[in-house]
Amino acid sequence: MAIPRRFLPPTAMLAAFESAARTGSFTQAGIELNLTQSAISRQVRALEERLGADLFVRERQNVKLTEAGLSYAREIREALKHIGDASMAIRASPKATSLNLAVLPSFAARWLIPRLPTFFAQHPDVIINFSTRTKPFEFEAEPFDAAIHFGHPAWMGAESLPLMGEAVAPLASQSFLNNHSVNAPEDLLSAPLLILRTRPDAWERWFLANGVFYDSVNGPLFDQFDAMASAARAGLGVALLPTFLFQDEVTRGELIPLFDKATPSDNSYHLVWPHNRRDNPTMIQFREWLAKEANTEQTYLHERGPDPYPERARKRHGDSSSE
Repeated sequence: MAIPRRFLPPTAMLAAFESAARTGSFTQAGIELNLTQSAISRQVRALEERLGADLFVRERQNVKLTEAGLSYAREIREALKHIGDASMAIRASPKATSLNLAVLPSFAARWLIPRLPTFFAQHPDVIINFSTRTKPFEFEAEPFDAAIHFGHPAWMGAESLPLMGEAVAPLASQSFLNNHSVNAPEDLLSAPLLILRTRPDAWERWFLANGVFYDSVNGPLFDQFDAMASAARAGLGVALLPTFLFQDEVTRGELIPLFDKATPSDNSYHLVWPHNRRDNPTMIQFREWLAKEANTEQTYLHERGPDPYPERARKRHGDSSSE
């Protein structure tokens, strides 16, 4: 349905209002937009007249948002951001086909992006724009064509493709292990444990899978795996990390696996996209390529099995025997 034109104020009015609302000053808004203070004031007044509502309370030299202004500013700020992002994407690649992808930061940096050269070699005219999202969202409210998500794939108004599972293992630094005796899973009950905000029950699931009963699990919270891994490298505690994402740190000896076997996670990674992007040619190209890459990774993980660190774990426990 077309939006009536009277409900679409000129962008200049909206930009002047948004800047004044954010800075709390017509003068500062003028400096930001390279306009005079009086020009900002006229734009805002014209917007108020168009909407039939006061957006600011004007008190001498000060201005303050009304309740209606506060609400309108939040909505307009998001709308202008979406317009700006879309315009930037077009300007960055005017002749290319773009795909706006929401990604999990560690998965994107450590697994997806290193594999993308093969995709771009096959599809050189495609541009992929990345933004971080760690939780599900509504595609109608966000400017994304697809998202890579870990957990339940059922999003409202969306379809999904299962990519692969993962296994997790407790990892810590050598300095941490020098000061803490960890020989069995139950020893971790008294150790400082690092917790990912988006997986608050990960440690509980790990303990249950390894036959350990617990009262509660407490520890510092982190927004991303990479920050949590950095804390573990610094000796702040034990991090429960996906083995396929942090193999390099283990190989370099920066993180030490506490046990031989990794524990499969209950959930898996999915590609999620809205119904209206199902038949988009670029989406199809990316979806097919990603499915092949994920299948290759899943096959490798299956062949490696749940025992990815036997040699390193033996060394940690002082056993130099060979298999």
